[in-house]
Amino acid sequence: MSARVLFIEHDYVSEGGPIWAQFEKRGYEISRFIIVGKEDISEPNVSPIWPDLLTFDVIVVMGAPYGAYEDERIGNWLIPELQKMKEVHNAGIPILGICFGAQLMARVLGGSVARAPRGELGWYEIESDDRELIPTGPWFQYHWDRFTVPPGATEVARNDLCSQAFFFGRTLGVQFHPEIDLHVLDLWLEMEGGCAEVESEGVDVKALREQTKGIENETNQRGYDLVDQFLDRIATAPIKSA
Repeated sequence: MSARVLFIEHDYVSEGGPIWAQFEKRGYEISRFIIVGKEDISEPNVSPIWPDLLTFDVIVVMGAPYGAYEDERIGNWLIPELQKMKEVHNAGIPILGICFGAQLMARVLGGSVARAPRGELGWYEIESDDRELIPTGPWFQYHWDRFTVPPGATEVARNDLCSQAFFFGRTLGVQFHPEIDLHVLDLWLEMEGGCAEVESEGVDVKALREQTKGIENETNQRGYDLVDQFLDRIATAPIKSA
């Protein structure tokens, strides 16, 4: 029987790219749970019927176009998700949190999340204390928020704006997007307002696509390696309750 990984996708354009590919290569059966579908994007405070998260072997918490602190805007699903992910973490089920997912897990584990002084959008190098676990990049960034590292967690990477990665027990949170390839980027750009949002940060969409295409082989490999490091090191670490 295959191991099972659940991808919690907070919107309808959060495909997993190289992350999906590597989980499948490692023998995992991928399940997807999409919270805010295309039909609900203008009214995202939906009340989904949650699967039993404790029946999965790994949970991946993906990004979102919302803030992990917006309890009034998306509280119908955000507050239950915070509670459920604490249960998952304390049960020793490995968790990989990506961007919003990392911010959410930071909050679950006792850290905080808030608006950053500026956004980060595009390919960025970061500083890393453990380049085998978290290479310096470039990694794709697409966020306007940042988290504080939870008490007792180990910060692995950062840049001049914010923390970029931490781990706590069997949870790994990364601020960047290791799932980005050209296909996933195009999904984001095709979403209503996607190109305008990118251009509002002074980023040239055509140049961003060309850059992404040009480095896709190496960035995909970093995504594969991150999954391997997560499964081999973080997912097998001692359980550390929140």
